[in-house]
Amino acid sequence: MLRLGTREFAAGEPVIMAIVNRTPDSFYDQGATFDDGPALERVERAVAEGAAIIDIGGVKAGPGQEVDAGEEIRRTAGFVAEVRRRYPEVVISVDTWRHEVGEAVCAAGADLLNDAWGGVDPKLAEVAARHGVGLVCTHAGGAAPRTRPHRVVYEDVMADILRTTVGLAERAVRLGVRRDGVLIDPGHDFGKNTRHSLEATRRLGEMTETGWPVLVSLSNKDFVGETLDRPVKDRLIGTLATTAVSAWLGARVYRVHEVAETRQVLDMVASIAGHRPPAVARRGLA
Repeated sequence: MLRLGTREFAAGEPVIMAIVNRTPDSFYDQGATFDDGPALERVERAVAEGAAIIDIGGVKAGPGQEVDAGEEIRRTAGFVAEVRRRYPEVVISVDTWRHEVGEAVCAAGADLLNDAWGGVDPKLAEVAARHGVGLVCTHAGGAAPRTRPHRVVYEDVMADILRTTVGLAERAVRLGVRRDGVLIDPGHDFGKNTRHSLEATRRLGEMTETGWPVLVSLSNKDFVGETLDRPVKDRLIGTLATTAVSAWLGARVYRVHEVAETRQVLDMVASIAGHRPPAVARRGLA
């Protein structure tokens, strides 16, 4: 069972997490949802298309303009409160590595802290425990926030992923975070080159076998672009192929830009696996 906010997700139920970037320099949308109006429209559309989680981020993942904790809070906390007011049932996640931001967004109504930088601020898990919210424990290979990988080497990338994410998850539970609110994430692209991210996808079953629910953040990432030699705006097909593989291997939560397309992929995989009946069944029956 996965329990986030007021929602409970059954074992094996795939969950879509829609990305809403409150940044002027997002790698994908270049600031399209930086202002409140377009951001709220994005939330409305994502919920209508089937997203159960809205993931709000106030800092671009890659290098760029310096954003201190105060500015990150300004970009996220008030928006969290407004989304909470408009959508009381939606799960609100905030993509942050800073405990100060975690405190502010939890007070505003967040249900989940998405720590994409692998516990670089150990106090963030303490915040999650104190507020009774969930936590995403990610592998970033020890990279500092907002840095790109440079000649990263692993003896066994999946062994490192498992050691890091399971260790962070177990620590979170010891601190008081609910076990059914903790997820682990292999951290595609974070502290990894393209071959590392491909191997992490290929061996994702080793993560799902741990029993911790697995979140994958695949959407339009560089490893997809390099694998297919495609620019950011032309990575949807590669993203959806990777999503299908991840679903077959048991991932639970999918952090995405394109909600409707991801929903179709997840439904198709679930039907092939025998977990979901076809929406209609007319062929050969008339």
